[in-house]
Amino acid sequence: MAGAAARADEEIFLGHRPMLLALAYRLLGSVHEAEDVVQDAYLRWSAANRAEVANPAAFLTAITTRLAVDRLRSATARREFYVGSWLPEPLPTADRDDPVESAALRESASVGMLLLLDRLGPAERAVFVLREAFDVPYAEIAAILGRSEASCRQLLSRARRRTVTAPTHVSALDPAAARPLVDAFLAAARSGDLGRLESLLREDVTLTTDGNGTARAGRHPVHGAEKVGRLVTKVFERFDPRTEIRHAWYNHAPALVIDTPVRRVVYLFQYDAEGRIGQLFAILTPEKLSHLPR
Repeated sequence: MAGAAARADEEIFLGHRPMLLALAYRLLGSVHEAEDVVQDAYLRWSAANRAEVANPAAFLTAITTRLAVDRLRSATARREFYVGSWLPEPLPTADRDDPVESAALRESASVGMLLLLDRLGPAERAVFVLREAFDVPYAEIAAILGRSEASCRQLLSRARRRTVTAPTHVSALDPAAARPLVDAFLAAARSGDLGRLESLLREDVTLTTDGNGTARAGRHPVHGAEKVGRLVTKVFERFDPRTEIRHAWYNHAPALVIDTPVRRVVYLFQYDAEGRIGQLFAILTPEKLSHLPR
């Protein structure tokens, strides 16, 4: 009987695991840390007294959130030593919308939103993600964080104000529409056609590069179509002829994975409603790309 109960408990956890990973990733912006948090949550679940667990989903959500918030607090201290701009780890996502996922849940995984969430304190971020992305009731959020419902409502109100202060120029694209846009960018960048490349960019485009001092990467964002275009063409000029480039779909948006003989680079794109690139993200930090398949 004990073996059957253990298997049943494991099946319950596995049924909730995708949701827990989604929650932990949105709280941390890291696939690796999200997986570690969910593994720790499993250990807590395995050791819990089942007689005291009336609602497995609520229990697992609470444990995962608390573990992630603890990591957020230590990450804030570590971030002081981060070299250059910080970007979230790319999250592989399906190249078509999951009907089970809400629009809010998909949007909460976008790179632009994760950067806005990174402005928030741990408690603000937890309340925002739980309420806005996962629609968790205020009473449950208050119990998870050990705060009053009124306090959680105030945190959410403050978080909303802080996450709408910067435009992200994001327009939802399906892969069929995104592929030719990314191909046009790639062709212009590889051929050095600066004029064509600039026409694909918004005038206020921003290029943000995450290298953390381990790769050749700018430490500050680059703004404007001309500056971004010139930088991109120079970067692509340096790529070895043996470089492999493939399309991908990360964080519910189009991306390019570039494998050179010595390193990997991932470009993530955010487009506006006219199909122009509003934000371009380049991730070079090896630790942030090691979970992606080759």
